[in-house]
Amino acid sequence: MGEKPKQPGKDKPHYLGHRERLRARLLEAGPDLLPDYELLEFLLFAAKPRGDTKPLAKELLKRFGGLAGVLGASRDALVKVKGMGEASAAQLLAVRQAGLRLLRAEIAEKPVIGSWQKLLDYCTAAGGFAETEEFRLLFLDRKNALIADERQQRGTVDHVPVYPREVVKRALDLGASSIIMVHVNTSHSELARL
Repeated sequence: MGEKPKQPGKDKPHYLGHRERLRARLLEAGPDLLPDYELLEFLLFAAKPRGDTKPLAKELLKRFGGLAGVLGASRDALVKVKGMGEASAAQLLAVRQAGLRLLRAEIAEKPVIGSWQKLLDYCTAAGGFAETEEFRLLFLDRKNALIADERQQRGTVDHVPVYPREVVKRALDLGASSIIMVHVNTSHSELARL
């Protein structure tokens, strides 16, 4: 007896055509309908032009606890995940920065005080899901519009030093009328206004 004739398409990997189907679904139904792992897969397509990105997307979500955790992760943390390389990490860091710029645009040149929730969202995203604590400063003008957002210090897992002299010096350099101090730890942000 001879071998069975091969049926067309039977020996192809299951993921062939997946990228095209996912792209079509995103464009037709909208990105809101994609689950987090598919959205993450889509983001990884640019850095990984071949192969199945679904297992990597699911591993990233598992490792970092969700899409926000993945996009907030540091380069070093990302490249430690099996299957991630520099190109994939760079892709996700670029997406994070684009999101931060979008959030910053929502609070720039507008009274920050009138938009506390947007400010909290921005501060949480800017701090990411860092493995160490950070102390950020938001400098405001007389109309409470954002002049600058700067990280003053990065600390350890449970401690970040604050130097009042440096805070005041920088506020004077920028001509700020007020300051919002943001303490970002690994789980949330806390705000204080001066």
